[in-house]
Amino acid sequence: AWNAGDIETFMQGYLNSDSLRFAGSSGEIRGWQSTLERYHRVYPDRAAMGTLTFDLREIRMLSDKHAMVFGAYALERENDQPTGLFTLILDYTEGGWRIVHDHTSADQIPDEVHENTE
Repeated sequence: AWNAGDIETFMQGYLNSDSLRFAGSSGEIRGWQSTLERYHRVYPDRAAMGTLTFDLREIRMLSDKHAMVFGAYALERENDQPTGLFTLILDYTEGGWRIVHDHTSADQIPDEVHENTE
């Protein structure tokens, strides 16, 4: 869905609930609607969305209805290629597995660190 430019379908993987939590470099967001709005704000068009790939590094069952997924992502865009890590908590619901907690962090080297390595 993401690589087709369809954020709404991508969001079907998240629990449509006010209890959904997304944490990233811009802080914490609560709720499905707020998370959807954040995605639209950060990725306003197809070019900003780029092509997304995932590297699933660990899937751990926490119980028969709860799981943790750890992995890396890479976003390929014309002018940059952001990468990072994520941890997801999923609950098994009537609609299947849904993300209830998403903590995503970008691999960014602060300018002062970059300057010290040149």
